[in-house]
Amino acid sequence: MSKTARLYKIEAMIRQRGHVSFQVMLDELEVSRATLKRDLEYLRSRLGAPIEYDAMSGGYRFGQPLRGQSHELPGLWFNERELYSLLMAHQLLSELDSDGILSRHLQPLLERIHQLLGSGDGSTAKALMQRVRIVSAMRRPVPGEFFERVGEAVIKRQRLALRYLTRGRGEVSDREVSPQRLVHYRNTWYLDAWCHRANGLRRFALDAMEAASVLDSAAKELPLAEVAQAMDAGYGIYAGGQREWALLRFDPQAAAWISHEQWHPEQEGRWLDDGSYELRLPYVDDTELVMDILRQAEQVRVVEPEALRLKVLERHRAALSAAG
Repeated sequence: MSKTARLYKIEAMIRQRGHVSFQVMLDELEVSRATLKRDLEYLRSRLGAPIEYDAMSGGYRFGQPLRGQSHELPGLWFNERELYSLLMAHQLLSELDSDGILSRHLQPLLERIHQLLGSGDGSTAKALMQRVRIVSAMRRPVPGEFFERVGEAVIKRQRLALRYLTRGRGEVSDREVSPQRLVHYRNTWYLDAWCHRANGLRRFALDAMEAASVLDSAAKELPLAEVAQAMDAGYGIYAGGQREWALLRFDPQAAAWISHEQWHPEQEGRWLDDGSYELRLPYVDDTELVMDILRQAEQVRVVEPEALRLKVLERHRAALSAAG
């Protein structure tokens, strides 16, 4: 464990438990007595942490001035998941505020993220944003006013009136929906909602909304477990329908990458003797699965089902025909 990690762990232990004995810190940090003494002294003298020894409890605690107050140590670093989450949150919030409508809501959050990323003046956060890049390819922007209204309806549990473009059919329709949850998938925002016209759960892309207004009537409530079961069972963003299983076989060259990728939380994979890799995964609508298979070109073969194999073959032939 690095020195920085130890310092933060000491600070966290004292904050969470109120007081911690020297022996407990030794056991959990797995360092020598001399190292722990140096760390405690460094926290006190160099970083200004008001750590004191309490003889009554037989442990170290924060002094009276700090109790009930926030204490932050500089130089914070994150693991991969924490760093990605903070940077992605920063990027998503910044993109949503591109038209300035959400500034009054987002600015406190952006300032807090800046503090978490480093320094209060934002200089560390700015440097980090320049040194760590998150690429959002094929992003479909959402007008801030629509995101604000949808978000309000989700939080307040009120119905929404939508004018919605169904791109596949090129149809615009008016709908009244009860929002259940927001979903961010592949750089696009979606709303899972109970559609009162269709009398069922539907998924709406926020960028396909042409109008949105919050109604006074309360939203129809569904258990989130029921929403997840209905909307998350398939492959990618597509939900609803009969569940099927696809078996894909990737050649050895593609296998080195595919074996480390998650296409679906319930996928099953195995290596074959010739170095190829088989991936088995569920889907309820093959639209997005076909697109992802086509991206692998000649390096993947659909083993089953036959209907999926024929659809991929048909798309390959159509692509060849279009290419002349």
